[in-house]
Amino acid sequence: MFLAAAGIMILSANIASAQEEQVAESASTEMTAADLLKGTGEEIPLHQALKTKFIEGGAGFMSLIIICLIVGLALAIERILYLSFSKINTKALIAKVEDALAHGGIEAAKDVCRETRGPVASIFYQGLLRYDQGVDVVEKTVVSYGSVQMSEMENGLSWISLFIAIAPSLGFLGTVIGMIQAFDAIQAAGDISPNVVAGGMKVALITTVGGLIVAMILQIFYNYILAKIDSITIDMEDSSICLIDALTKYAEKK
Repeated sequence: MFLAAAGIMILSANIASAQEEQVAESASTEMTAADLLKGTGEEIPLHQALKTKFIEGGAGFMSLIIICLIVGLALAIERILYLSFSKINTKALIAKVEDALAHGGIEAAKDVCRETRGPVASIFYQGLLRYDQGVDVVEKTVVSYGSVQMSEMENGLSWISLFIAIAPSLGFLGTVIGMIQAFDAIQAAGDISPNVVAGGMKVALITTVGGLIVAMILQIFYNYILAKIDSITIDMEDSSICLIDALTKYAEKK
């Protein structure tokens, strides 16, 4: 959320400076990126080119698309960090729990799980809490609490998928509005000439491209997050089976 707020503040400053540049350029001679390249032979910086396209696409729709990108990236980065910290060496955890059961019993195993981060350790701890009720109860607890951990890992993904859907929709909406502006210009001019139609068509194409780019970027992060969740889920399932086996052997020894 901090990243999103900072991004929105930077975006607002860029919009304000862009509007000031528009006024200055309209008062003097208009010069496009192509004119600069032809006239001076110098390359335009990337940020300047992006700012120019942002202004040409329309501050309203392009601002909404950029906000979708900023907030979506903030949520995606938060999920990636959460899942990265949730990923642990499950084989080492299982070995520690088995060693604790062999030498210190259930309480020692609880201490090991309590000192280990991640959803797998949390599931182990919840199962060990109910060991006195039987292995069957432990198994049901592990399954139920595994669903809870799955929900926590997927928290925020619905918002990311929403921004993936909204960004191109905003781009297409800008396309429709650009087409309407083009037809209005044609109606006002009374003829169909390239110069009359070019302005509205340019807005339409830029907003569409912006929305599609934002959707593709967020889709890559979304699929990466899903892959990490699947990896952790597999570890949870395998580790849970190992925990049940370890508790069964421990109960037989007692």
